Amino acid sequence: MRLLRALDLAGWSVTVLAAAAWMALVEVFWLPLRVAGVLLPLSIAAAVAGNLLLTGAAFRLSGSRAVAVLPGVTWLVVVLAAMNRRPEGDLLVVGTGALGVVSLAFLLFGVLGAAVGVGRVLAGPRRPRFSPPEQAPAPAGSGTGGAR
Repeated sequence: MRLLRALDLAGWSVTVLAAAAWMALVEVFWLPLRVAGVLLPLSIAAAVAGNLLLTGAAFRLSGSRAVAVLPGVTWLVVVLAAMNRRPEGDLLVVGTGALGVVSLAFLLFGVLGAAVGVGRVLAGPRRPRFSPPEQAPAPAGSGTGGAR
């Protein structure tokens, strides 16, 4: 039984890591998104919503708080890696101009979304992965319908 649970958690961990890494990469590449020359900060909303939803979904599906923390950590690792300059000189998350403001807001609100999502999971009640259906309480009284 423990081996099955360990394999189950490993599968959910890999799935959550892949989803969080993909989500973070897409959001980083959306940072310079412009529509008709106007900077569109879509990645900020995607970071907040994605981190909140993926953290809650990971906990609900896996039943593990450790798996639920993985989306926020993975998102942060990918975004911090995108802030480093590559050998060719490319930089994905810049710190100057209007794009710098959007990048800083992306980092701030993305981390805030992950922190709130993880906080909700860690502070919430510990519950089993699949809750058994609730039993209806046994009727009280004699069953004749009259109160005396």
